Amino acid sequence: MAAVGPLLLSLMGLRPAEVSRLRWDDVDFDAGTLSVANTRTLIGNARAVEKDTKSEAGERTLPLPDPVRLALLNFKVLQAAEAATAGEAYTSGAYVFVDPLGMPMNGRLLQEHAYALMAELKLRKVRLYDARHSCLTFLAVNGVPDTILAAWAGHTNANFTKRVYVHPTAADMQSAVVHLNALLGVGSDASDPPV
Repeated sequence: MAAVGPLLLSLMGLRPAEVSRLRWDDVDFDAGTLSVANTRTLIGNARAVEKDTKSEAGERTLPLPDPVRLALLNFKVLQAAEAATAGEAYTSGAYVFVDPLGMPMNGRLLQEHAYALMAELKLRKVRLYDARHSCLTFLAVNGVPDTILAAWAGHTNANFTKRVYVHPTAADMQSAVVHLNALLGVGSDASDPPV
């Protein structure tokens, strides 16, 4: 379960540093939202440091897709059970992603757990940050307006979001064929082929 949440949040387009910093106070289950206010970065592969988001635009509140909301609710129940089992050995913390004793997990540990889940599910191994690129590409090619796309990513500039994060595939290009077919008269009236 520890790997499912970070993977889902990465598939929502969050940066790994945003995922590892996530606290329960940032999740509003009633409103169905998640607030990004800070990041938690691993320095020198040894020490986690909390800091502000990369920019003011990085501070944002995102609506939670239902599967992510449900996974977080389930994880909260699991975490409460782990805390009860560990008793006084449990580190009372506010972080969402912690080990069985309540210690916050850093980005490297979250990545390792995600890799283990990918191996278990026989999925291709990808970095959590690559899931951010996939999410933003998916939103862009499915018609999410540029301003919303940039805001979702936590960027101030939609051109930057599209230039760096949006990577259409050959399958994504297929939607353009529908429009070109219409332009060329295909599908309108078979007895009237284009000249």
